[in-house]
Amino acid sequence: MEAKTKHPEKLFGNLIERAKELNCIYEIETILHTPKLDTKDIFIKVSEILPSAMQFPEICVVKISFQDEIVAGLDVKDTAWFMREDLTIEKHILGWIKVFYLGKKPKAGFGPFLKEEKRVLEAVASRLSDHLLYQNLRGVFKDLESKKDAEMQHRDAEWVIVLDLLRKTDPDVYVRISRKMLNHLIWRGVREAEELLQQFLPVLRYGEEDILADTNRPLQTRALGDSDMLSQKVFEIARDHMKDDEILNNVRQWIQQDKTSFLVRATSDVNSSLTDISQAVHRYYKIAPDEGLELAPSARIGIRAGLIRRFLTDQLEYVVIAKNFIRAKDFHHLLQRVIVSPGSHGKLGGKTAGVILAFRILKKQTEEKDLFKNVKVPKTWYISSDSMIQFMYYNNLEEMLEQKYKPIDEVRKEYPHVVQLFKNSHFPPEIVQGISMALDDFGNAPLIVRSSSILEDRLGSAFSGKYKSLFLANQGTKHENLEALLDAVAEVYASTLGPDPMQYRSERGLIDFHEEMGIMIQQVVGKRVGDYYLPAFAGVAFSNNEFRWSPRIKREDGLIRMVPGLGTRAVDRLSDDYPILVAAGQPGLRANVSVEDRIRYSPQKIDVLNLKTNAFETVNKNEFLSKYGNSYPELFKITSIDHGDHLTKPLPLQTDFAREKVIFTFDGLINDGKFVREIHTILKVLQNTLAYPVDIEFASDGTDIYLLQCRPQSYSKHDAPSPIPKNIPKGKTIFTARKFISNGTVPDISYIVYVEPDAYTKLQNINDLKAVGRAVSKLNQVLPKRQFILMGPGRWGSRGDIKLGVSVTYSDINNTAVLIEIARKKGNYVPDLSFGTHFFQDLVEASIRYLPLYPDEGSNIFNEEFLNKSPNSIFDLLPDFAYLSDVIRVIHIPEAATGMVLRVLMNAEVGQAVGILSPPSSSIYS
Repeated sequence: MEAKTKHPEKLFGNLIERAKELNCIYEIETILHTPKLDTKDIFIKVSEILPSAMQFPEICVVKISFQDEIVAGLDVKDTAWFMREDLTIEKHILGWIKVFYLGKKPKAGFGPFLKEEKRVLEAVASRLSDHLLYQNLRGVFKDLESKKDAEMQHRDAEWVIVLDLLRKTDPDVYVRISRKMLNHLIWRGVREAEELLQQFLPVLRYGEEDILADTNRPLQTRALGDSDMLSQKVFEIARDHMKDDEILNNVRQWIQQDKTSFLVRATSDVNSSLTDISQAVHRYYKIAPDEGLELAPSARIGIRAGLIRRFLTDQLEYVVIAKNFIRAKDFHHLLQRVIVSPGSHGKLGGKTAGVILAFRILKKQTEEKDLFKNVKVPKTWYISSDSMIQFMYYNNLEEMLEQKYKPIDEVRKEYPHVVQLFKNSHFPPEIVQGISMALDDFGNAPLIVRSSSILEDRLGSAFSGKYKSLFLANQGTKHENLEALLDAVAEVYASTLGPDPMQYRSERGLIDFHEEMGIMIQQVVGKRVGDYYLPAFAGVAFSNNEFRWSPRIKREDGLIRMVPGLGTRAVDRLSDDYPILVAAGQPGLRANVSVEDRIRYSPQKIDVLNLKTNAFETVNKNEFLSKYGNSYPELFKITSIDHGDHLTKPLPLQTDFAREKVIFTFDGLINDGKFVREIHTILKVLQNTLAYPVDIEFASDGTDIYLLQCRPQSYSKHDAPSPIPKNIPKGKTIFTARKFISNGTVPDISYIVYVEPDAYTKLQNINDLKAVGRAVSKLNQVLPKRQFILMGPGRWGSRGDIKLGVSVTYSDINNTAVLIEIARKKGNYVPDLSFGTHFFQDLVEASIRYLPLYPDEGSNIFNEEFLNKSPNSIFDLLPDFAYLSDVIRVIHIPEAATGMVLRVLMNAEVGQAVGILSPPSSSIYS
């Protein structure tokens, strides 16, 4: 990708200037935290450091005034080229800082000073003001503490001293504190407090005694009396009805609450940018770095809720729960790694919100503290969601926002061009600068750029796999790594305009929603193994198991789907490989029991990052382990040795991985029990706290478990088991199944789209194989929605060998009622129990039933005569694809079966499913 900035030399110069400014602020922070420095010494040192942040430090001088006295730069003579900022406590000016140039320089944003230099001066003045306030209040409280050992007669004066100081230095705060005390006394039922309020208010008009009365008449406005006199009388009453310690504690807490009012204002003001709020959060923790702030529960929850709404999501269901777990302190740490555009009002997106909340919930579990102590979240930088819109405006791509209103065929056709258009566009300099800082923080650690859109990972709209996530080995020069990272971010932005997310949004009534894309730049979990980088294993886990391979497994036992290496093979449908499946609640009940099946259905390939070629790769398991087996983390826990008729656990220092037949079984990990128990407990804790089943993604480096994602688990709206009728006439049965059955009933199917397995196998031309997928996509649009089913060989929608499954995406099949995958012994087509993949989650969310058929096993029925000899409607529906009539058969059931329709009945409890012909909307049990 070409450079994303239009003036790289200028950007480089800007980066140098920003580095000088950051270094200056860092040095000033160090001074403020240096013990034994008095205020004057601090001012002198600040005046010496501040010129280093300017463009021309050699002719820059600083003068500081405090309490009408020049405390730094006494010998500095004023010039015409200067800028000034005041030192304030609340709204009272206590002094100022002036920065002078001794000679004339070219005009910039503020005279000869850059606007960035003006912001540095503002930041320094604000920080010094906060420090003065902190020192002021700390001195007051230290004086009070020292008086605690004094004689009892002096104790009465402690809170009086505080209030007297407040009244003199900050009368506004004094009045607010007295108002809180008056409300507190009235709440306690103190009669004198109620009478005092009446003395300072006009007499209530008739009918206003109860302000909660349901009337339509406005209440009379009543002016308050003298505020200072009222305040004094309030505390005289408090002295008579409250203990001194109680008054002091309340006053102390109210003062501290008042000090946080700026943060409350920032989060509640819709005009506050993310930068404004971030600075407020930073200030909140700088005011009292030693003691922290003791807030009332209501104030603490209010600040949390405000920060959650502004940075994560304003979804009420989320905020109600999250405010009890995500602390303001968490935002203080989070915001150190957030990249925003100037004036940004965006959010960090659904994926970010989900994983942050899940992690905080787990860390708050005291009962499971030891079990969860190794649960972590990878180092992550974030880009705010509206940065995507700024990127589009910066490159004059506003018209792309209207892509969502185009026909889906047009969206699909234009999407490759849109991707390249985004990848060849430029980023605003401030985003480039932020991403450059992120790269400095990550070093050469491999990265993944993940989507985190506003709509993503919500209840009812998971967007599983709809948006891009891209791996980067990150092993080049700083410039190369920056270009690759910007390129990946642009591609993730472009993925919002793809056909699958557009179709998905349209189906859920979200097409008019203003979607924005937040970005997570995340360090890849794993370790270096030779020239490669990968986790020991990764996967996904679900609260509910919808496809149970044993009647002893309960739905609430959940499911874990794991693979060695990167987790891409756990969430993508693969044409020629398998994951390891575990029922989290009953790990002893394996999906594959015999040695033959355990070998056949074990992972054969590993997704890795090649650090030498700087690329994402898929490697053969045998070749990789023969070379790097001894370096692979936790390999002895996730592999077994194949001895033909039995499997054994590999022994450390005694296993030659170059000679042995090594199989990924995860036996050691499963049999040990701790890992499965940990994942199962995580699922239970999250489900119980969030009040809905969850879908999590995880990875392990061999030592710790890293939580990568948490979202509501997709579910089907109609999942009751259907009774299976007995004694169905054989001629009316189209198929039966007894493996991997879910629950549900699909009535009144009018069409069957049947891809004939043998004919599909005989296709040799790649264009013909792809044409089958395109024809299915066309039929998906012309056939009546949810009144047709798809039947065909292998694994539909998988990545890999196209001959092992029809090449489609979600938007190509989203209108079908059932997807049926057929496995014949004479072919190499094996359906995948793909529950947990993004493709499968789409089917579940859309209530599209999935059913694997094994026609050659046991007494299963498969009515090939009906499927192969019924009239083929493809000639009428898709004449352009008539040349594929031997491969694709479109059967209009009422025409082929004298007015009847197809009904599909599925019952997971008895492990049976059947497709039968019956009259429309009739009972088949009579």
